[in-house]
Amino acid sequence: MTLIERYIFRVAGAAFLATVGVLTAVIWLTQALHDLDLITSKGQSALKFLTITGMWIPSLFMVIAPIALFIAVMFSLNKLNGDSELVVTAASGLSPLGLLRPYLALIVAVAGLCALVSLWIMPSSFQVMRDAWTEVKSDFLTRIVRPGQFNTLESGLVFHYRDRGPGGELRGVFMLDRRDSNELSVYLAENGIITKIDGKSYIVLQTGTIQKQDKGAVPAMVTFDSYALDLSNFGSKLYGGPLKPRERSTWDLLNYDVSDPYTRDNIGRFRADLHERFVSPLYALAMGLIAFAALGTPRTTRQTRGLAIGGATLIAVLLRVGGFGIAGALARGPDAVPFAYALPLLGMVGAGLYAFRSTLVPLLRGGRFVPAEAR
Repeated sequence: MTLIERYIFRVAGAAFLATVGVLTAVIWLTQALHDLDLITSKGQSALKFLTITGMWIPSLFMVIAPIALFIAVMFSLNKLNGDSELVVTAASGLSPLGLLRPYLALIVAVAGLCALVSLWIMPSSFQVMRDAWTEVKSDFLTRIVRPGQFNTLESGLVFHYRDRGPGGELRGVFMLDRRDSNELSVYLAENGIITKIDGKSYIVLQTGTIQKQDKGAVPAMVTFDSYALDLSNFGSKLYGGPLKPRERSTWDLLNYDVSDPYTRDNIGRFRADLHERFVSPLYALAMGLIAFAALGTPRTTRQTRGLAIGGATLIAVLLRVGGFGIAGALARGPDAVPFAYALPLLGMVGAGLYAFRSTLVPLLRGGRFVPAEAR
């Protein structure tokens, strides 16, 4: 890069970092307040609280980064033009392509970071969050829940034990699970203990019964000597049961097992999540180019830029809202897959054509284009 290009990249880059930092902090704080009961009622440390809530940041970044890039490019171009720097650089021979070069470097860098977060960091963060919530549930049962009390772990799930034995053993365990309105389950055991098996937290019940009743069916009872329950199944609905598509690696989504009942019942969600991971970086490219196309042409300080800013903002909003709509359509059927990629690509192509319209129009008309500085 030349000296002026490095200056432009520095101004736009600083604006992007400031914007993405502020927006992420504000939205993260809003999300973190929902999990404040980790400290107030579940007895967790501040470190555990920050670990769990911090795992939201990669998913927030995926949504915020294209918007922050759009704002940063618009802000820097408007600032450079307001200080007459764009006019001076154009008069000194900097072509539109030369002006685009530092912005393109920033846009590609942000898109590459979005791809890294989308394909690897974000699913890993959701896995860490799931494991952390399971540990919270385990700690809550062993350290916070008091003997002799009926504790509602979540809506429809009640846990009780009579007293505590040596080594953390729970005596007289009772669990009532009616989270599913069509099924009622009651677990009774003489004792139970929280343990880890293959890195996962379980409550192992000893000598007891399981009573199940489906809606409209005859109750069934099963006796057992030992029965292990995965605590992740008794956590929040967001983190219980099989791994959700967002919690699986990109490689797992590319090679999912259609014979698995959960996968087969949620094939649309697997398809939508997979394609969203590849499409998300394209929106960073589209947003950055749209902002450049709107304000990349130097103007005097007497010429208003309000219409250009308003038009670019409207186009960017419609583009992203359309992307969210197509994401919903992806879950319903594979016919929406081409549109998922076509929408941001269309935004990129349209922005490029508009940004260099002064160069392309004479060429399309068969004329010879002469740069303004050479006239």
